[in-house]
Amino acid sequence: MKIAFVTPEFPHEKMGSSGGIGTSILNLAKGLIANGNTVHVFVYGQKIDEEFEFNSIKIHRIKNIKIKGLSWLLTQKKVQSILNSYIKKNEIDIVEFPDWTGFSSSINLNCPIVIRLNGSDSYFCHLDKRNVKKVNFLREKKALIKADALISVSQYTADITNEIFKLNKNFKIIPNSIDTSKFIPSNEDDSNQNTILYFGTLIRKKGLLELANIFNEVNKIDNQIKLILIGKDASDIASGSSSTWEIMKGIFTSSALENVDYKGSVQYDEINKHIQMATLCVFPSFAEALPVSWIEAMALKKAIVASNIGWASEIIDDSKDGFLVNPKDHKLYAEKILKLISDTNMRENFGKNARVKVEKVFSIDTIAIQSVDYYKKVLELKK
Repeated sequence: MKIAFVTPEFPHEKMGSSGGIGTSILNLAKGLIANGNTVHVFVYGQKIDEEFEFNSIKIHRIKNIKIKGLSWLLTQKKVQSILNSYIKKNEIDIVEFPDWTGFSSSINLNCPIVIRLNGSDSYFCHLDKRNVKKVNFLREKKALIKADALISVSQYTADITNEIFKLNKNFKIIPNSIDTSKFIPSNEDDSNQNTILYFGTLIRKKGLLELANIFNEVNKIDNQIKLILIGKDASDIASGSSSTWEIMKGIFTSSALENVDYKGSVQYDEINKHIQMATLCVFPSFAEALPVSWIEAMALKKAIVASNIGWASEIIDDSKDGFLVNPKDHKLYAEKILKLISDTNMRENFGKNARVKVEKVFSIDTIAIQSVDYYKKVLELKK
Protein backbone atom coordinates (compact mmCIF):
# COMPACT_ATOMS: atom_id res chain seq x y z
CA MET A 1 0.00 0.00 0.00
CA LYS A 2 1.12 3.56 -0.77
CA ILE A 3 0.43 5.90 2.15
CA ALA A 4 1.01 9.65 2.44
CA PHE A 5 1.15 11.78 5.57
CA VAL A 6 0.73 15.56 5.56
CA THR A 7 2.19 17.32 8.58
CA PRO A 8 3.48 20.69 9.85
CA GLU A 9 6.47 18.98 11.52
CA PHE A 10 8.82 16.05 11.15
CA PRO A 11 11.90 15.05 13.19
CA HIS A 12 14.73 15.68 10.73
CA GLU A 13 17.58 18.19 10.93
CA LYS A 14 16.43 19.94 7.73
CA MET A 15 13.03 20.71 9.22
CA GLY A 16 13.79 22.15 12.63
CA SER A 17 12.18 21.12 15.89
CA SER A 18 9.36 18.59 15.98
CA GLY A 19 6.83 17.56 18.60
CA GLY A 20 4.59 14.56 19.15
CA ILE A 21 2.88 14.64 15.74
CA GLY A 22 6.17 14.36 13.86
CA THR A 23 7.53 11.65 16.14
CA SER A 24 4.37 9.57 15.86
CA ILE A 25 4.46 9.82 12.05
CA LEU A 26 8.12 8.78 11.94
CA ASN A 27 7.49 5.76 14.17
CA LEU A 28 4.43 4.67 12.18
CA ALA A 29 6.27 5.18 8.88
CA LYS A 30 9.07 2.86 10.04
CA GLY A 31 6.56 0.14 10.86
CA LEU A 32 4.69 0.58 7.59
CA ILE A 33 7.86 0.37 5.50
CA ALA A 34 9.07 -2.70 7.43
CA ASN A 35 5.77 -4.35 6.45
CA GLY A 36 6.30 -3.69 2.75
CA ASN A 37 4.40 -0.42 2.28
CA THR A 38 5.53 2.80 0.61
CA VAL A 39 5.42 6.02 2.66
CA HIS A 40 5.45 9.66 1.54
CA VAL A 41 5.63 12.49 4.09
CA PHE A 42 4.63 15.99 2.94
CA VAL A 43 5.82 18.68 5.35
CA TYR A 44 4.36 22.13 4.81
CA GLY A 45 5.61 25.38 6.34
CA GLN A 46 9.12 24.83 5.01
CA LYS A 47 11.67 27.41 3.81
CA ILE A 48 12.13 25.67 0.46
CA ASP A 49 10.53 23.08 -1.80
CA GLU A 50 12.64 19.94 -1.73
CA GLU A 51 12.38 16.16 -2.10
CA PHE A 52 14.71 13.56 -0.60
CA GLU A 53 14.70 10.14 1.00
CA PHE A 54 15.22 9.46 4.70
CA ASN A 55 15.11 5.95 6.18
CA SER A 56 13.31 4.84 2.98
CA ILE A 57 10.63 7.50 3.60
CA LYS A 58 9.99 9.80 0.64
CA ILE A 59 10.13 13.30 2.14
CA HIS A 60 8.57 16.31 0.41
CA ARG A 61 9.28 19.74 1.89
CA ILE A 62 6.69 22.31 0.86
CA LYS A 63 7.26 26.05 1.05
CA ASN A 64 4.20 28.03 2.14
CA ILE A 65 2.82 30.64 -0.24
CA LYS A 66 2.98 33.98 1.57
CA ILE A 67 0.34 36.49 0.52
CA LYS A 68 -1.31 38.48 3.29
CA GLY A 69 -4.74 37.08 4.08
CA LEU A 70 -4.44 34.25 1.54
CA SER A 71 -1.39 32.27 2.69
CA TRP A 72 -3.35 29.52 4.45
CA LEU A 73 -5.75 28.84 1.57
CA LEU A 74 -3.10 29.11 -1.16
CA THR A 75 -0.78 26.74 0.71
CA GLN A 76 -3.65 24.27 1.11
CA LYS A 77 -4.31 24.45 -2.64
CA LYS A 78 -0.60 24.00 -3.36
CA VAL A 79 -0.52 20.87 -1.20
CA GLN A 80 -3.76 19.66 -2.82
CA SER A 81 -2.24 20.03 -6.31
CA ILE A 82 0.96 18.22 -5.35
CA LEU A 83 -0.90 15.35 -3.69
CA ASN A 84 -3.33 14.92 -6.59
CA SER A 85 -0.41 14.76 -9.03
CA TYR A 86 1.02 11.78 -7.10
CA ILE A 87 -2.42 10.19 -6.77
CA LYS A 88 -2.91 10.49 -10.55
CA LYS A 89 0.40 8.64 -11.08
CA ASN A 90 -0.85 5.88 -8.72
CA GLU A 91 1.92 6.67 -6.24
CA ILE A 92 -0.50 7.36 -3.37
CA ASP A 93 -3.53 5.28 -2.31
CA ILE A 94 -4.59 7.13 0.84
CA VAL A 95 -3.60 10.34 2.65
CA GLU A 96 -3.53 10.93 6.40
CA PHE A 97 -3.64 14.35 8.08
CA PRO A 98 -3.36 15.28 11.76
CA ASP A 99 -6.27 17.09 13.41
CA TRP A 100 -4.08 20.04 14.43
CA THR A 101 -5.59 23.32 13.07
CA GLY A 102 -7.65 21.42 10.46
CA PHE A 103 -5.23 21.78 7.56
CA SER A 104 -7.26 19.37 5.40
CA SER A 105 -10.44 21.47 5.77
CA SER A 106 -10.21 23.00 2.26
CA ILE A 107 -8.28 20.21 0.54
CA ASN A 108 -10.03 17.96 -1.97
CA LEU A 109 -8.24 14.80 -3.09
CA ASN A 110 -8.89 12.03 -5.54
CA CYS A 111 -8.35 9.44 -2.82
CA PRO A 112 -9.60 8.90 0.74
CA ILE A 113 -8.57 11.35 3.48
CA VAL A 114 -7.96 10.00 6.99
CA ILE A 115 -7.54 12.24 10.02
CA ARG A 116 -5.66 10.89 13.03
CA LEU A 117 -6.31 12.65 16.33
CA ASN A 118 -3.21 13.53 18.32
CA GLY A 119 -5.03 16.44 19.92
CA SER A 120 -6.33 19.49 18.05
CA ASP A 121 -5.85 23.08 19.14
CA SER A 122 -9.50 23.06 20.27
CA TYR A 123 -8.87 19.88 22.28
CA PHE A 124 -5.86 21.24 24.16
CA CYS A 125 -7.51 24.61 24.78
CA HIS A 126 -10.48 22.72 26.21
CA LEU A 127 -8.24 20.71 28.56
CA ASP A 128 -6.33 23.88 29.51
CA LYS A 129 -9.60 25.76 30.04
CA ARG A 130 -8.47 28.43 27.56
CA ASN A 131 -10.33 30.04 24.69
CA VAL A 132 -9.51 28.66 21.25
CA LYS A 133 -9.19 30.88 18.18
CA LYS A 134 -12.52 30.75 16.39
CA VAL A 135 -10.87 30.19 13.01
CA ASN A 136 -8.98 27.15 14.32
CA PHE A 137 -12.14 25.72 15.87
CA LEU A 138 -14.08 26.09 12.62
CA ARG A 139 -11.28 24.64 10.48
CA GLU A 140 -10.80 21.68 12.78
CA LYS A 141 -14.51 20.91 12.86
CA LYS A 142 -14.84 21.22 9.07
CA ALA A 143 -11.85 18.90 8.54
CA LEU A 144 -13.35 16.23 10.81
CA ILE A 145 -16.72 16.42 9.07
CA LYS A 146 -15.14 16.19 5.59
CA ALA A 147 -12.78 13.30 6.34
CA ASP A 148 -13.50 9.87 4.86
CA ALA A 149 -12.26 8.13 8.00
CA LEU A 150 -11.12 9.01 11.51
CA ILE A 151 -8.50 7.52 13.81
CA SER A 152 -7.77 8.55 17.39
CA VAL A 153 -4.73 7.64 19.46
CA SER A 154 -6.96 7.25 22.54
CA GLN A 155 -10.64 6.73 23.30
CA TYR A 156 -10.47 9.69 25.66
CA THR A 157 -9.30 12.02 22.89
CA ALA A 158 -12.05 10.72 20.59
CA ASP A 159 -14.73 11.27 23.22
CA ILE A 160 -13.58 14.78 24.13
CA THR A 161 -13.28 15.70 20.44
CA ASN A 162 -16.86 14.62 19.78
CA GLU A 163 -17.97 16.60 22.82
CA ILE A 164 -16.11 19.79 21.86
CA PHE A 165 -17.35 19.88 18.27
CA LYS A 166 -20.82 18.47 19.06
CA LEU A 167 -20.24 15.56 16.71
CA ASN A 168 -21.13 11.90 16.88
CA LYS A 169 -18.30 10.47 14.81
CA ASN A 170 -16.97 6.92 14.98
CA PHE A 171 -13.23 6.84 15.56
CA LYS A 172 -10.98 3.85 15.09
CA ILE A 173 -8.73 3.71 18.16
CA ILE A 174 -5.11 3.05 17.21
CA PRO A 175 -2.53 4.23 19.77
CA ASN A 176 0.82 5.87 19.16
CA SER A 177 3.81 3.58 18.80
CA ILE A 178 7.55 3.50 19.38
CA ASP A 179 10.43 1.65 17.78
CA THR A 180 11.19 -0.82 20.58
CA SER A 181 14.55 -1.65 18.95
CA LYS A 182 15.65 1.91 19.79
CA PHE A 183 14.56 1.58 23.42
CA ILE A 184 16.20 -1.56 24.75
CA PRO A 185 16.68 -1.65 28.53
CA SER A 186 20.19 -2.27 29.77
CA ASN A 187 20.91 -5.60 31.45
CA GLU A 188 22.88 -3.64 34.01
CA ASP A 189 21.39 -1.25 36.55
CA ASP A 190 22.70 2.03 35.15
CA SER A 191 20.44 4.21 37.26
CA ASN A 192 21.71 6.86 39.62
CA GLN A 193 19.90 5.89 42.80
CA ASN A 194 17.32 8.29 44.17
CA THR A 195 16.80 10.24 40.93
CA ILE A 196 13.44 11.30 39.51
CA LEU A 197 13.31 12.22 35.82
CA TYR A 198 10.83 14.37 33.95
CA PHE A 199 11.37 14.85 30.22
CA GLY A 200 9.20 16.97 27.98
CA THR A 201 8.38 20.64 27.55
CA LEU A 202 8.41 22.72 30.73
CA ILE A 203 4.86 24.07 30.54
CA ARG A 204 1.87 24.43 32.85
CA LYS A 205 -0.35 21.96 30.94
CA LYS A 206 2.24 19.21 31.50
CA GLY A 207 1.86 19.67 35.25
CA LEU A 208 5.24 21.28 35.86
CA LEU A 209 3.96 23.72 38.47
CA GLU A 210 2.40 20.78 40.31
CA LEU A 211 5.68 18.88 39.99
CA ALA A 212 7.46 21.65 41.86
CA ASN A 213 4.98 21.31 44.73
CA ILE A 214 5.19 17.51 44.60
CA PHE A 215 8.98 17.59 44.82
CA ASN A 216 8.77 19.88 47.83
CA GLU A 217 6.78 17.12 49.56
CA VAL A 218 9.34 14.51 48.51
CA ASN A 219 12.18 16.69 49.78
CA LYS A 220 10.53 17.07 53.20
CA ILE A 221 10.77 13.29 53.69
CA ASP A 222 14.06 12.56 51.94
CA ASN A 223 16.43 15.41 51.08
CA GLN A 224 18.82 13.08 49.22
CA ILE A 225 16.47 12.53 46.27
CA LYS A 226 17.28 14.45 43.09
CA LEU A 227 14.89 15.76 40.44
CA ILE A 228 16.18 15.98 36.87
CA LEU A 229 14.29 18.03 34.31
CA ILE A 230 14.92 17.76 30.56
CA GLY A 231 13.09 19.76 27.94
CA LYS A 232 12.53 23.11 26.33
CA ASP A 233 11.36 25.92 28.59
CA ALA A 234 8.06 27.52 27.52
CA SER A 235 6.24 30.74 28.23
CA ASP A 236 3.24 30.63 30.54
CA ILE A 237 0.04 32.02 29.02
CA ALA A 238 -1.83 32.15 32.32
CA SER A 239 0.67 34.41 34.09
CA GLY A 240 2.27 36.12 31.12
CA SER A 241 5.72 34.91 32.21
CA SER A 242 8.22 34.15 29.45
CA SER A 243 9.57 31.16 31.41
CA THR A 244 7.83 28.28 33.19
CA TRP A 245 11.19 27.36 34.72
CA GLU A 246 11.40 30.76 36.43
CA ILE A 247 7.91 30.21 37.89
CA MET A 248 8.93 26.76 39.12
CA LYS A 249 12.02 28.15 40.85
CA GLY A 250 9.73 30.41 42.84
CA ILE A 251 7.65 27.42 43.97
CA PHE A 252 10.46 25.12 45.07
CA THR A 253 11.61 25.45 48.67
CA SER A 254 15.27 26.42 48.98
CA SER A 255 16.11 22.90 50.13
CA ALA A 256 14.25 21.26 47.25
CA LEU A 257 15.73 23.62 44.64
CA GLU A 258 19.24 22.58 45.65
CA ASN A 259 18.35 19.05 44.49
CA VAL A 260 16.91 20.07 41.12
CA ASP A 261 19.00 19.76 37.95
CA TYR A 262 17.42 21.43 34.91
CA LYS A 263 19.41 20.36 31.87
CA GLY A 264 17.41 22.22 29.24
CA SER A 265 16.81 20.64 25.84
CA VAL A 266 18.89 17.67 24.75
CA GLN A 267 19.09 15.83 21.44
CA TYR A 268 16.32 13.25 20.99
CA ASP A 269 18.90 10.46 20.69
CA GLU A 270 20.26 11.35 24.14
CA ILE A 271 16.92 10.94 25.93
CA ASN A 272 17.37 7.18 25.99
CA LYS A 273 20.54 7.51 28.09
CA HIS A 274 18.90 9.85 30.60
CA ILE A 275 15.90 7.54 31.03
CA GLN A 276 18.23 4.58 31.65
CA MET A 277 20.04 6.52 34.37
CA ALA A 278 16.91 7.57 36.26
CA THR A 279 15.43 5.63 39.16
CA LEU A 280 11.91 6.42 37.96
CA CYS A 281 10.05 8.85 35.68
CA VAL A 282 7.22 11.27 36.47
CA PHE A 283 4.58 12.71 34.11
CA PRO A 284 2.05 14.84 36.04
CA SER A 285 0.34 16.13 32.89
CA PHE A 286 -3.13 17.68 32.55
CA ALA A 287 -3.29 17.70 28.74
CA GLU A 288 -2.25 14.87 26.43
CA ALA A 289 -3.75 12.65 23.75
CA LEU A 290 -1.51 9.58 24.15
CA PRO A 291 2.02 10.67 25.06
CA VAL A 292 4.92 8.87 23.39
CA SER A 293 7.26 9.91 26.23
CA TRP A 294 5.40 7.66 28.68
CA ILE A 295 5.72 4.71 26.31
CA GLU A 296 9.44 5.35 25.81
CA ALA A 297 10.06 5.26 29.57
CA MET A 298 7.99 2.07 29.89
CA ALA A 299 9.98 0.44 27.08
CA LEU A 300 13.14 1.01 29.10
CA LYS A 301 11.54 -0.75 32.10
CA LYS A 302 11.19 2.40 34.12
CA ALA A 303 8.54 2.64 36.81
CA ILE A 304 6.34 5.68 36.29
CA VAL A 305 4.20 7.93 38.46
CA ALA A 306 1.84 9.68 36.06
CA SER A 307 -1.33 11.73 35.95
CA ASN A 308 -4.58 9.80 36.39
CA ILE A 309 -6.48 11.97 33.90
CA GLY A 310 -8.47 10.62 30.93
CA TRP A 311 -6.02 8.99 28.54
CA ALA A 312 -3.70 7.68 31.30
CA SER A 313 -5.50 4.38 31.95
CA GLU A 314 -5.19 3.59 28.22
CA ILE A 315 -1.42 3.41 28.71
CA ILE A 316 -0.85 2.40 32.33
CA ASP A 317 -2.66 -0.09 34.55
CA ASP A 318 -2.52 1.55 37.97
CA SER A 319 -0.39 -0.38 40.48
CA LYS A 320 0.64 -2.92 37.82
CA ASP A 321 2.99 -1.09 35.45
CA GLY A 322 2.93 2.34 37.09
CA PHE A 323 1.07 4.57 39.53
CA LEU A 324 -1.67 6.97 38.39
CA VAL A 325 -2.32 9.94 40.69
CA ASN A 326 -4.05 13.29 40.38
CA PRO A 327 -1.17 15.80 40.11
CA LYS A 328 -3.01 18.24 42.37
CA ASP A 329 -2.81 15.74 45.22
CA HIS A 330 0.79 16.67 45.96
CA LYS A 331 1.21 14.54 49.09
CA LEU A 332 -0.22 11.35 47.56
CA TYR A 333 1.85 11.84 44.41
CA ALA A 334 4.97 12.28 46.55
CA GLU A 335 4.08 9.16 48.57
CA LYS A 336 3.95 7.07 45.38
CA ILE A 337 7.35 8.39 44.30
CA LEU A 338 8.86 7.61 47.70
CA LYS A 339 7.27 4.14 47.68
CA LEU A 340 8.89 3.26 44.36
CA ILE A 341 12.27 4.64 45.37
CA SER A 342 12.27 2.60 48.59
CA ASP A 343 10.75 -0.61 47.17
CA THR A 344 13.18 -2.05 44.62
CA ASN A 345 11.08 -5.16 43.95
CA MET A 346 7.95 -3.15 43.18
CA ARG A 347 9.94 -0.80 40.97
CA GLU A 348 11.45 -3.67 39.00
CA ASN A 349 8.10 -5.46 38.64
CA PHE A 350 6.46 -2.30 37.33
CA GLY A 351 9.30 -1.92 34.85
CA LYS A 352 9.09 -5.52 33.60
CA ASN A 353 5.31 -5.30 33.21
CA ALA A 354 5.66 -2.01 31.38
CA ARG A 355 8.13 -3.42 28.86
CA VAL A 356 5.88 -6.40 28.14
CA LYS A 357 2.94 -4.08 27.54
CA VAL A 358 4.90 -1.85 25.15
CA GLU A 359 6.05 -4.84 23.10
CA LYS A 360 2.50 -6.19 22.92
CA VAL A 361 0.47 -3.00 22.48
CA PHE A 362 2.65 -0.08 21.37
CA SER A 363 5.34 -1.48 19.04
CA ILE A 364 5.63 0.04 15.56
CA ASP A 365 4.96 -3.34 13.93
CA THR A 366 1.71 -3.86 15.86
CA ILE A 367 0.44 -0.33 15.15
CA ALA A 368 1.48 -0.47 11.48
CA ILE A 369 -0.53 -3.67 10.96
CA GLN A 370 -3.59 -2.14 12.67
CA SER A 371 -3.27 1.01 10.55
CA VAL A 372 -2.94 -0.84 7.24
CA ASP A 373 -5.91 -3.07 8.06
CA TYR A 374 -7.98 0.05 8.68
CA TYR A 375 -6.71 1.81 5.54
CA LYS A 376 -7.74 -1.22 3.48
CA LYS A 377 -11.26 -1.10 4.91
CA VAL A 378 -11.49 2.61 4.09
CA LEU A 379 -10.36 1.98 0.51
CA GLU A 380 -12.90 -0.82 0.12
CA LEU A 381 -15.72 1.43 1.28
CA LYS A 382 -14.66 4.16 -1.17
CA LYS A 383 -14.72 1.86 -4.22
